[in-house]
Amino acid sequence: MQPQDGVIKFNLEHSYAPLPSWADVQAIQYWFARCRELDMIGQHPDRYAGAAYGNISQRAPSGFLITGTQTGGQATLGLQDICWVQEIDIERNRLVSSGEIQPSSESMTHEQIYRYVVEASFVIHVHHKPLWQQAANLGLAITATHAAYGTPEMAYEVERLLMRSEVLETGCFSMGGHEDGIVVFGASSDQAGKRLENLVARLN
Repeated sequence: MQPQDGVIKFNLEHSYAPLPSWADVQAIQYWFARCRELDMIGQHPDRYAGAAYGNISQRAPSGFLITGTQTGGQATLGLQDICWVQEIDIERNRLVSSGEIQPSSESMTHEQIYRYVVEASFVIHVHHKPLWQQAANLGLAITATHAAYGTPEMAYEVERLLMRSEVLETGCFSMGGHEDGIVVFGASSDQAGKRLENLVARLN
């Protein structure tokens, strides 16, 4: 039986501590609120077995900051709802982090983008059924359906897509094995966010 959305599948070494003093989370908070307005981050009892969905990250001086596990259903985010991911070993399915909350189950996907796209500084993962269903028609690259969220298999699929020039140019792809999952990234929070809004506008 496949675990429900939101379940952490990697081997986590987490230290409970406040975020470092350099952590500026305003951009994460802004786009979190914007995505909730558009119902692309949230939580509903009749979706995904009631699990919260969606997460946002930004590159840090070392590693990256990411919204904590199961925070999508919250109205707002505070510092206590954001985690610092310091190290990921995909081959060993291992993640090291700190913060007052554990990291999103999608942290490995975010890590791959920061690893392979040097200019990427912001990543948004949302759930949007029309975009996901129309991904091929919209020309989006799609991860293999056998790769489940939060696994090394998904991380390797993301790596495969990031080798394609059109993915680097558009900064977006669909997650074939993760129902309704769409990922956008950019050199800034505004670029990533506008790419997401432009995708939605193409449906109209």
